[in-house]
Amino acid sequence: MVLVCLKSVNNGKLQTLLPPLLHDKAASKREQSDARIDSAEREQARPKVKTLVVLIQNGIGVEEDVQKMFPSVQLAAGLAFICSAKTEPGVVNHQCYGSINLANYSCKDEALMQAVVDEFRQAGIETGLVEYNEARWKKAVWNMPFNGMTVALHTQTDQLLKNKSTRQLIREQMMEVVSAAQHLGVKNLDEAFVDKMIDMTDNMTPSSPSMRLDYDFHRRMEIYYLYTRPLEIAREAGCPMLKLEMLEAELRFLEEIR
Repeated sequence: MVLVCLKSVNNGKLQTLLPPLLHDKAASKREQSDARIDSAEREQARPKVKTLVVLIQNGIGVEEDVQKMFPSVQLAAGLAFICSAKTEPGVVNHQCYGSINLANYSCKDEALMQAVVDEFRQAGIETGLVEYNEARWKKAVWNMPFNGMTVALHTQTDQLLKNKSTRQLIREQMMEVVSAAQHLGVKNLDEAFVDKMIDMTDNMTPSSPSMRLDYDFHRRMEIYYLYTRPLEIAREAGCPMLKLEMLEAELRFLEEIR
């Protein structure tokens, strides 16, 4: 397994970084301990397990584009639910939460997916195995409003919800994502999920989402996969997200003038 934890703006680097890590791996403990088996016999007896690449990244469309770069690679999505901030090189400030969901994109071996989930759990990390499209769009329900709005209004999550006007706007943006996802046939995504996300945010530590941190530290923002790509998909499906299209335009303005 390879965990890709780069920001999606750096995915072009995967063409150099990934190939040395993609290989078949020996799965037999007996081979490792029995020195009497010569190398030829060991190679012949070795069961082959293809590497699984898990993209722990935000947005919609990342797996599709990485798959085009590496057509034969098995991919899974990693959807992290955590409030943390890299405040300086090698230092991460963990504020709250810390679970992850994994979703199969192109892995042909369900047992391998389950094995990866089990390893995360054995490491003490709350981990779920979920359906891919549902997982990506559910994450977008929170990501699309809060990431961009904290940048555009230079604030944090709690302030957006304390103000009556922006709380309503956040809710309307979330419902745009839900409507687009439903239009695309995504299951288990409705207004009740929006209520759940708002309630969760009300109760979490006030924070700056990843895009706000990138903006504050003068790093490129992940506008393409967080906004441009899902907005294009929604328009093509006949369900444009107009409020979020305006937010994307504001983010592109802020990125360009900086």
